[in-house]
Amino acid sequence: MSTSDQHSTAGEVALIVGGGPGVSASCARLFSQSGMRVAVAARSPDKPVLQALEDSHGVARYACDAARPEDVETLFRKVVDDLGAPRLVVHNIDGRVAGILRKGIVEADPVMALETLQNAAFSAFLVGQSAARLMLDNPPDANGVRGTIIFTNASASLKGFALSAAFAMACQAKTGLAQSLARELMPHGIHVANVPIDAAIGFAQDDGSRAHRLAGTTVDDNMAHPDHIAETYLQLHRQHRSTWAFEVVLRPWVEKW
Repeated sequence: MSTSDQHSTAGEVALIVGGGPGVSASCARLFSQSGMRVAVAARSPDKPVLQALEDSHGVARYACDAARPEDVETLFRKVVDDLGAPRLVVHNIDGRVAGILRKGIVEADPVMALETLQNAAFSAFLVGQSAARLMLDNPPDANGVRGTIIFTNASASLKGFALSAAFAMACQAKTGLAQSLARELMPHGIHVANVPIDAAIGFAQDDGSRAHRLAGTTVDDNMAHPDHIAETYLQLHRQHRSTWAFEVVLRPWVEKW
């Protein structure tokens, strides 16, 4: 029996917080193709890629700064009013501030470090909290499940690299949050998963190739493919509760680790 036979997602509501052309866009397309009603939230919901998702897959777009409690509360309320209570919520915000990268601890700007922590870990807390409030009231499905919360994470959640103190702090805080939520919520039928992506993600380009702004063009599947990341997320949502995975680390076959 396939996972789709075990758990049909038709008619379910999925919310992706953090909208962009990579993992979020791939998730939105796949979830929609699987029969789900999909919402995507971003600080700038008018991005061309999100407008295209609305046109091609009927994805609902919402404005939200996920580091602001009032924005997150409003987002979940609107999604429930427009589409229904979500059974799948993906937090897909790494939160890094450009100016904090590749900075030694002596020269790192404390304001940027705090902003990185707020964008990544605090926003994950807010999204996880709002998702849990709703999902605890969801009726259990045939598998006894009320919902799934997935946190996209990074290799910094597994190891703190040099010149990356603020980002490592934020990623490992998100892991701690996910671990705590999993222990609290999984006995109540809510699957919580932490997914560190130990790779550059090759985004689809206009010419059909895949590339990363720092790592260059993909060659022989040396970078993570966002469509296959999305497949992993959907499979996590469909897992039977007797074999729920908490942490799934994704990396290309050539990645050094």
